[in-house]
This record gives sequence, structure tokens and C-alpha cells, in this order.
Amino acid sequence: MNEGIRLNRFLAMCGLGARRKVEDIISSGRVKVDGKVVLMPAYRVDEGNEVTVDGSRVQPESKVYVVMNKPAGWVCSVSDPFDPVIAGLLPEKYRSFRLFPVGRLDRETEGLLILTNDGTFAQEVLHPSRRILREYHALLDREINRKSAREWLSGVELDGRLLKPASVLILDREPAGRWVSVVLAEGVKREVRRMAQSLGFEVEVLVRKRIGKMELKELPAGKFVEMSRGELWNAIRSGGSV
Repeated sequence: MNEGIRLNRFLAMCGLGARRKVEDIISSGRVKVDGKVVLMPAYRVDEGNEVTVDGSRVQPESKVYVVMNKPAGWVCSVSDPFDPVIAGLLPEKYRSFRLFPVGRLDRETEGLLILTNDGTFAQEVLHPSRRILREYHALLDREINRKSAREWLSGVELDGRLLKPASVLILDREPAGRWVSVVLAEGVKREVRRMAQSLGFEVEVLVRKRIGKMELKELPAGKFVEMSRGELWNAIRSGGSV
């Protein structure tokens, strides 16, 4: 770090929270650099500096990127008093990295899920300007015809907003006429299920099959692969499968 790194970014890299949280930590006088209290978020920290928070030294965490095939019945949360959390499917060695899901899947939804401790990466993947599409395969409780699929594609109003999928296609798989592919450009809580309900359908099975151009093909439910940041971005942007 020749020119150093801003103190607020350094603390975020140490896993102490997003920008607003770490700036609160700095302004409260809890941060010292080489033994001196620093109150400026823009203060530059060099490689040789010792940074402490509440008297304990902090250092940037190693960044970890995991792609999982999430099974039904697990919640995308760091902790939950009632249901098993997704991190419980990972080996013990990952616990100290404090991984979190990049975009949540609800309890009963299956499929592609990214877990990381890199907040910047997560924000880039989720930001609407990136337009990283997500494809879901949904098994409906009854057959859907082309007219209903076109109605779905034209948009459904939820919470006062018109939500329009990027595509809605009836899939050629059994049971015939009940599987649809829905591609979304933005994430809204339980979006696929709620859109289906507004059209008179219930979703019996929901699987996220694609994030960007990265597809779920062979990874069994509950299993995962670890990637580098570069490998993961390449799969999302240029194509790849797990």
C-alpha cells in the first residue's frame, strides 16, 4: 500500500461492517493508528501501521467466495432461532470468515447461491446498474398457457410497483405445461412466488438456475465449490457452470 488506504475502507476490509458502521466506530474515538486516536475516515493507513479498535489489533480478512446449490429448508441468514442457517452446510474452517449470502433465497427456494465476506463484491453483483440477470425454474400447481405467460411477461404490480421479468418461458419438461423459466433483472422479496400468486398460480418448487451467465448444472444440493474472485466474476460475466 504505497499511498495507503482510507481508514474507513481498511476497517471494512477487516470485517467491521459497511461504511456507515465503521465511520461511526471512527467518530466515537474507538480507533487508534500506532497508538493515537484517529477521527478522520479518510486518514491513510499504510502497510506498517498498527490499527486497533477498542484496544484490539485488526487486520484485513482473507476474502472467500463460495458457490452453493442451496437445498430447501435452509434460511439465508447468519443466525435464526427456528430454522437451520445456510452457513451450517459449510465445514468448520469457513466459520471464522463470517460469510454472508449475496442476495437471499427464501427458505423453500433451492439453487445457486453465492456466499462471501467481500462486501464490495456483493454490492457489485446486486447493483441494478450491473444488470446481472437471474433465472429461476418454477413448478406451478397447474398448467400455464401462453396467454398467462404473456400476461406474466407484461408485468405484475406488487407493493405499488410494476415488476416486469426479462423473460417468461414455458419449459419442455415433465409435468408438461407446469414448469416455467422466469428471468429477473432485479431482486424483490419472494418475487417469483408473489407474481405467480397474482396470476392465480402457486409455486410448488422454485430453483435458481443461473446468476448472470453462471449456470447450475451438476452441483448436488447442499454441496459447494470455492472460487477465486476472478474465477467467479468470469463465470458470471462470460459463462461457466457448477
